[in-house]
Amino acid sequence: MGNKGNDGRIDYVEFNVADIAASKAFYGGAFGWTFTDYGPEYCEFQDGRLTGGFTTTGPVGSGGPLVIIYADDLEQTQARVEKAGGKIVKPIFSFPGGRRFHFADPDGYELAVWSQQ
Repeated sequence: MGNKGNDGRIDYVEFNVADIAASKAFYGGAFGWTFTDYGPEYCEFQDGRLTGGFTTTGPVGSGGPLVIIYADDLEQTQARVEKAGGKIVKPIFSFPGGRRFHFADPDGYELAVWSQQ
């Protein structure tokens, strides 16, 4: 965490999850994220730009900040999310500057995916 020159930018996102293997399968399948395990209770993920972690050391729950993921092809990404086991909670909609949808991951976290197109 913490990279010089990134002051004030999101640097890390951490999720309390019930099952690290299931979370890796979901986010790896839906978005192609890669992972580094640090023991049975912690796994770091890399999405190619942002780093974060999955941990089983805290209570699982939905809520917290809305994490938004960018996608070049929104429909294709939505299909991958659904195939990986995500539930669409807000279908694709337009907003000034692009379009997005919201989904819940297998642990109930709500996230969004947006695209400029």
